[in-house]
Amino acid sequence: MTNTIYDITHESDAILMVGTNPECAHPVIGMQIRQAVARGAKLIVVDPRDIDLAKQADIHLKLRPGTNVAFANGMMHIFIEEGLANQKFIEERTENYEAMKEAVKDYTPERVGEICGIDPDKLREAARIYATVDKAPIMYCLGVTEHHTGTEGVMSLSNMALMVGKIGRPGCGVNPIRGQNNVQGACDMGASPNQFPGYQNISKEGVTEKFEKAWGVSLNHKEGTKATDCFPKMIKKEIRGLFIFGEDPVRTDPNTNHVIKALQSLDFFVVDELFMTETAKLADVILPGISFAEKEGTFTNTERRVQRIRKAVTIEGEAKPDTWIFTEIMNRMGYPQPHLTPSQIMDEIASVTPSYGGISHARLDSEEVGGRGLQWPCPAADHPGTPIMHVGKFARGIGYFRPAQYIPSTELPDEEYPLTMMTGRILYHYNACAMTDKTAGINEIAGESFIELNTQDAKKLGIENGEKIAVSSRRGEIRTTAHVSEKTRAGECWMPFHYIEGGANWLTNDALDGISSTPEYKVCAVKVEKIS
Repeated sequence: MTNTIYDITHESDAILMVGTNPECAHPVIGMQIRQAVARGAKLIVVDPRDIDLAKQADIHLKLRPGTNVAFANGMMHIFIEEGLANQKFIEERTENYEAMKEAVKDYTPERVGEICGIDPDKLREAARIYATVDKAPIMYCLGVTEHHTGTEGVMSLSNMALMVGKIGRPGCGVNPIRGQNNVQGACDMGASPNQFPGYQNISKEGVTEKFEKAWGVSLNHKEGTKATDCFPKMIKKEIRGLFIFGEDPVRTDPNTNHVIKALQSLDFFVVDELFMTETAKLADVILPGISFAEKEGTFTNTERRVQRIRKAVTIEGEAKPDTWIFTEIMNRMGYPQPHLTPSQIMDEIASVTPSYGGISHARLDSEEVGGRGLQWPCPAADHPGTPIMHVGKFARGIGYFRPAQYIPSTELPDEEYPLTMMTGRILYHYNACAMTDKTAGINEIAGESFIELNTQDAKKLGIENGEKIAVSSRRGEIRTTAHVSEKTRAGECWMPFHYIEGGANWLTNDALDGISSTPEYKVCAVKVEKIS
C-alpha cells in the first residue's frame, strides 16, 4: 500500500474500490470504509457481485469478470476527453503520457460499456468523481490480480492514479489489500524467485554478489521458478523434490486434480505444518511447526508496517520454529549455520535490506515506537518510517505510464459450459480453513460449500434455493448447494474456495498471468445441473 489504512479511510473525499470485498476478506478495513461513507466520503465499487458495500456506494459498476483493464482504460479516456487529467502532475512527475493517450483513445464509454456490461453514463460519473475530488485512494485486491492479465490490471490502476495526480499525497494512492496474513512480509523477505529481500532483483548488477559476500557462499545467478510454475515441472520430473511450509496448495491452488498429480509425481516431498492439511496427507515427511503464538519475531502487514510478535505460550512436544528447522536442514546438508535468535535475524535483514535498514527488535520495542511498528522504507536507525510513499518523487525518479490493452479471459462460456464462475472469500472462513474449520461454531454457520446462482439461470435450470446440484468444468465436477439470488448477473456465478469437499478449486482454471504466474481464479467456464 502506498498509504496507511487510517489515511485512506479517514482523509479521503472518495474511495474507489476495485475487485475487493473487504467486509468479508479484511473486515476491519471494511468497517472503516463503512465509517468513511458515514462521514460523507463518496464510494465507488467496481465489482461483478452485489457485495454489501455496494449498497452503500454512490456508484456500483457491476462489470463482467475479467474486464478490469477495459474499465481502467475507459476511465482514463474520460479523464482526457473531459479535461480532467492533472497536466501539471503529468508534466512534472511522469513520462510516456503520449503513448498512454494513444492506448486509451478507442476506449470510449460506449465501447467499454459493451465490454464490461455497464452503463456508459455511470462510468462517466465514476470518472468525474474520482478525478475531481481532492483526495481519493484506489483500493484493490485479488479481484484485480487473479486473472491472466492481473499484472496489466494493476498497472492500469496505477496509470489512473498518475493521470489525475492522486499518488504521493494523503488520502490518495494505489493500495493493494494483501490477500493473506503476512504475505507482505514474505514478499519483502525475498519469497520470489527473482528477488532477494527488499525487492532487490537478481538481474540487477552487483545484487547477487552483495548477498554472496554477506552469506559467505556462491549463489545461483539465474532466476528460480515461481510457485505455480512448479507443478507442471513436477509432472515432467524437472522438479523431483519439494519442501512446503505454511501453504496448502491442494486446497488453495487452481485445478486441484492437477496439483495432486504434480505432488504425487515427486520423488521426495516434505511439509512443515501445524495441522494435517490436504497437502500434508501427500507428504513423505511431515515436520511439526509451531504457531504464531509460540514464536518471537516480527510480521509486516498490508500497509508495510513491521510489528513485533511475542511468544505467548509454550506447548509440550517436538514442534520447532521454522527458522530452527531451516537452519538444521542447512547444517545437515553441509552448509554450517548458527542458530540465530529472532533479534539477530532481524539485524541481518537490516544489514542487507536497505528498506529495512533502520528496523530492529530493540527499536520496535522502544518507547519511541510505542508499539506502533515502523513502516518501510525505513533506511536508518533515526528514520521515522514512511507512512506515504512517492512523496515528491518515485523510486525510479519519474513515474512511468505503462499502457495495457484489454484481453479477454482465457476461458469464456460456450455451449457446453455456459456460465462464468468467479471465486472468493466469505467472512467466516480464512483461506484454506486450516484453523477456522476446526471451530464448531463457525461450521454451524458456514460448514459447507455453496454456489451463488442468478435467479434467471436457476429458473431456466429448474433449480431451487438450497437445492443440491452438480457443477462441472473441463477440469472436474463437484456437488454443492445452490444459493439463488441477484448477487451475480445472469450468466455468472460465484463460489467460495475455502472448502475441499465441493470446493471451487476442483473446477478453476490454472491459466497463469504471463508476468507474475498468478492463476486466473476469477474466471472459468462451468455448467450447472440438477442432480437426478
